Amino acid sequence: MNTRSALFVAASLLLALLSLWVGPSFSGATRDFVFYELRLPRLLVGALVGATLSISGAAFQAVFNNALATPSTVGTTAGATLGALLALAFDVGSGVFGVSLLTAAAFGGALVTTLTVSGLAASGRLSKNDVLLAGIAVTLAAGALASGVQFASDARALVAAAQWSLGQLPQVGYRGVLLIAPFAGVTVVGLLALARPLQSLALGEELAQAQGVHVARLRFLVLLVASLGVAACVAWCGPIAFVGLIVPHIVRLLAGPSLRSLLPLSFLGGAAFLVICDALARIALPGRELPVGVVTAALGAPTLVFLVSRARRE
Repeated sequence: MNTRSALFVAASLLLALLSLWVGPSFSGATRDFVFYELRLPRLLVGALVGATLSISGAAFQAVFNNALATPSTVGTTAGATLGALLALAFDVGSGVFGVSLLTAAAFGGALVTTLTVSGLAASGRLSKNDVLLAGIAVTLAAGALASGVQFASDARALVAAAQWSLGQLPQVGYRGVLLIAPFAGVTVVGLLALARPLQSLALGEELAQAQGVHVARLRFLVLLVASLGVAACVAWCGPIAFVGLIVPHIVRLLAGPSLRSLLPLSFLGGAAFLVICDALARIALPGRELPVGVVTAALGAPTLVFLVSRARRE
């Protein structure tokens, strides 16, 4: 890790921790409740979601050799959206075992689309571009079905779907942390374990195969492991755009393209980025709170344009 990378990580994590004190101040029992039951679990969920989306985005960009690949490339976000809309449209109930059926339906939808594309990747008959096109096709199909569900839904479901689709972190207590953490852990540990073969694949499929890497199996494992965590994050918080796209690009500029440093730094940078965006969402409008997905999109779109223009100049 070079000096710029170390400073980036230290500054990001410091700003993320300081976000605990962003917002109105309280005293006594109210202060303790706000800090330990509202802000701290919100920070932890934001860190888990940001880290999972970012490290997954870095892995997808490597496995597809495409700088615009994101965690939604294989249809995970579209599948989760379809599942959530179905749950809202049919008003399926409050939930079981402490998990709302909306969350369960979104997670199930994400897994269906992800496993469809991952199964095609595992066959070994498709190139990386074919798998990418399959992901786009599944995303478009899920989006079309979601539009049909929206057309048939009542006003209540449409409003709830619009709120969910903006991406939000607010919650009371640590249930979200406990639900997301196992899936995020599998994603992070799995992708870090695959860093070496991913680095070989980034140099070319022929070279990777010469070094003993089973490319189709590696592609399947990356898609499956990454999408598990992404599915859990999207199911709980809704789709949060640009985190998995922007953060790996910023880290790559600071630390270089090596996957052994890119993956862990994307993990840390993504956690800090989403927590900071959430803090901005809480103070952007006096007396009101923006969904964090609005802030990530507002920051991510111009950042992406800047990165693309900078790459063209170089």
